[in-house]
Amino acid sequence: MTDSLNLLDNQRFALMKFRKVMADSLQPHHNDQFLIRWLKARNWNVEAAEKMLRNSLKWRKQWEVDKLVEYDEPEVMKKYGPHGICGFDKEGSPVIVVIFGEFDIYGTLHVITKKQLIKTVIKYLERYVKIADEQSKKHGFKAGQLTAIFDLEGFNLKPYLWRPATETILTCLQLYEANYPEILKVCYLINAPKVFSIGFSIAKKFLNDYTISKLHVFRPDPTKWKPAILQQISPDQLPACYGGTLKDPDGNPRLITKICIGGKIPKEMYLDKVEESDESSEYTTVTIRKGDKIKLSLDSSEEGSILSWDFRTEDNDIKFGILKEDASGKMTEAVPFTKINAHLLNEIGFLTCEKLAKYFVIFDNSYSILKSKKIHYCIRMLPPTEEFSITDAIE
Repeated sequence: MTDSLNLLDNQRFALMKFRKVMADSLQPHHNDQFLIRWLKARNWNVEAAEKMLRNSLKWRKQWEVDKLVEYDEPEVMKKYGPHGICGFDKEGSPVIVVIFGEFDIYGTLHVITKKQLIKTVIKYLERYVKIADEQSKKHGFKAGQLTAIFDLEGFNLKPYLWRPATETILTCLQLYEANYPEILKVCYLINAPKVFSIGFSIAKKFLNDYTISKLHVFRPDPTKWKPAILQQISPDQLPACYGGTLKDPDGNPRLITKICIGGKIPKEMYLDKVEESDESSEYTTVTIRKGDKIKLSLDSSEEGSILSWDFRTEDNDIKFGILKEDASGKMTEAVPFTKINAHLLNEIGFLTCEKLAKYFVIFDNSYSILKSKKIHYCIRMLPPTEEFSITDAIE
């Protein structure tokens, strides 16, 4: 099989050495193609690849990954997990479609725990990898990777600024990078709104350069992303909404018979208790006395900085707003003051600091003459993001 993989002499030697040092842990299905993925991920450094693979095998044992095929994922993921396989690309690889803009992570984590969501993601990854392995046996090693389309239409950054959501997404990225090297052939991130660059600038810090090179981000312009996708995928393997010919029996171009489109999770499904961040130190807890307020001061040291907030109260509402003071000392409302029912759901949001200024985040309880309010908050000033610099395909 090594000859069909077109390896150089030094790569073939590294593969032989790698198989020898890993002989005590390999299973019959760990073929050359499997081992090459780990070697490529570590630039053909056998020692580094061995460490990576052994850590992954340990992880698989701890999470009982091989048993997750039997894991009955939560009903909310079956109904609202926005993904599916629509067909195969021109080399035989499975084509995965993820309607990421319709993923209600905030609602999901109010119904299930982070661990349940992560286990479900692992199950889906394992299912896709197994299909790719089966395709490689039929069509050659090029079919053993995944081609993905992430549809970002409707993407909203706000839910991902909520700490449990941030932690869950970053954990998924880390486990993917550590345990599924070289499984991605190409990923088209289409219909990306401008605000997507903020989240992506954070996420890509957890991805290696080789993974990033597989990502192609497109703004909401079908004349740009449809031709790119059709170069890799034939129309008869692609939903009509993405430039293909596949439709549901009733003519729906979104192919919902194969792809779950997600959507907003009804609040009546929410649980009373929500798993909070393990990093409780990220939140500051204060009690605002009746008739009082607190003011937090932050400076935007760079134009384009992002001021984000995430807070909740216990039992009662709170008035919240943000003031901006410019260089001349003039004060304006950057976020209008509003009573927030933060005892029901976390209040999360952000604003872009277009110019250098001082910002005052205010929690106001002056309207309450009877009750003090306990609040848990995380206020951050994030550095400017890079504006869609990932690929020349971006408009």
